[in-house]
Amino acid sequence: MSTLTAANQLTLLRMLLVPAFAILVWYGHLGWALCAFVTAGLTDMLDGLIARRAGQRTTLGAWLDPMADKLLLATSFVVLTLPGLGLANRLPVWLTVLVIFRDVGIVLTVIVLNLAIGRLTFKPTMLGKAATATYIATAVLAMLFNYLEHQSALVDLAIYASLAITIASALHYIWHAQRIIEAADK
Repeated sequence: MSTLTAANQLTLLRMLLVPAFAILVWYGHLGWALCAFVTAGLTDMLDGLIARRAGQRTTLGAWLDPMADKLLLATSFVVLTLPGLGLANRLPVWLTVLVIFRDVGIVLTVIVLNLAIGRLTFKPTMLGKAATATYIATAVLAMLFNYLEHQSALVDLAIYASLAITIASALHYIWHAQRIIEAADK
């Protein structure tokens, strides 16, 4: 089977949409930015579906997919936090810092555990998937209401939902890493 499967091509498309999204927001083309972001979100859903249904799971895809997710979400949160863009709904700096810190912490933990213990496979947890879905919903709501030029309490609600899921999933990942370390010590 080829490494560059249809699922992996969709993941690469998602990665290419990230700078397009950022540039479109920067230059005030919020409708097109929203379209780029939603398209990227759809590729995330489709690449996993295709990989499972068509038997196109690859090692490359297992690395690219979470990397593309983190790239899209980190970029969207940073762009939606930037001052001076005239956005009606900016994300707070504290949330962006926490979300990025959580993701960097997860990646560094995986790297350290792989180096210290040996090759480990980390499957996404339900809390991790819920966090990603919450972050996407937060970004989509912020983008939608920015496009509509309307400040919305829904965006505020999504911000606090993102905070809650960030804390919960970070604590869960810490617990999970601790279990892996304890199992390796036995």
